[in-house]
Amino acid sequence: MRLKGRNKVSPEFSMSSMTDIVFLLLVFFMLTSNSPNALDLLLPKAKGKSTNTQNVAVSIKKNLEIYIDSDRIREGQIEAKLKAKLAGQSEPTIILRAEEGVPIEKAVNIMDIANRNKYKIILAVRPQ
Repeated sequence: MRLKGRNKVSPEFSMSSMTDIVFLLLVFFMLTSNSPNALDLLLPKAKGKSTNTQNVAVSIKKNLEIYIDSDRIREGQIEAKLKAKLAGQSEPTIILRAEEGVPIEKAVNIMDIANRNKYKIILAVRPQ
């Protein structure tokens, strides 16, 4: 009587399918990773809380007047005044308050100055 089966079980493992999965995951994470050139913006929630980290407030009115805290300044003086006010701060932070109707280029100009000088910037919103 012959009890031995005809089918042999192979204990070998093929790594090709595992390699394909790891490669696909690598491609996925590379595509979804953040760009290192993005601006570091801290956007508060509209229902949010106020923060105590305010160092300097930059306000842009609808008529394009620019204020640092309560001092009115010209557009060419923004970077120099911000450097003077934020000198010596451990975590320099700017709160940007742009009135409705202000062209986006004016707000982006302030964000660019903050990015160049490694300042954090918070965009102020109206609470709901």
